[in-house]
Amino acid sequence: MSNNKALIIIDVQNDYFPGGVVPLWNANGALQSILNVVKKAKQANIPIILVQHISPENSGADLFIKDTYGAEIHPELLKAVPDATIVTKTRADSFRKTNLNEVVDKLGATELLICGMQTSNCVGLTAISEFAKQYKVSVLADCCTAEAQHVHLFALAGFGDIVPMVQSTEVLN
Repeated sequence: MSNNKALIIIDVQNDYFPGGVVPLWNANGALQSILNVVKKAKQANIPIILVQHISPENSGADLFIKDTYGAEIHPELLKAVPDATIVTKTRADSFRKTNLNEVVDKLGATELLICGMQTSNCVGLTAISEFAKQYKVSVLADCCTAEAQHVHLFALAGFGDIVPMVQSTEVLN
């Protein structure tokens, strides 16, 4: 690896898009921004990790149900990074009870660029995770979304007091 960065893309899954169980504000716009970042990361030889949420059985959740179309990672993202490592999680924090820390360590990454869905939940909570404190972490604000624009903006402001919220162009040229 020619650098120490890794791009972590969280929960870009069909249930968050129009027609899904919980369509998010600007989901398609966020996806396009994420695809642009993927292209830049690949050009810079930055490894890409996809995180996929699967609801625990008997949790009562109505989204991200195992083996459903809604739980699948969006096909455009999979097409852009067919060889990406996929980490499966059942909690908001992508590090908690997953192998994400081991995947990042194996890559030798010390800096994490985090983006995806939702800003106010899994993205933000992963960025401020106890496990993430050992890394330099930035959230790519232009590559995230939430259930509504105001929720996205509040989350950026709130989590921004703890971890840097940056534009993707600031860290990937």
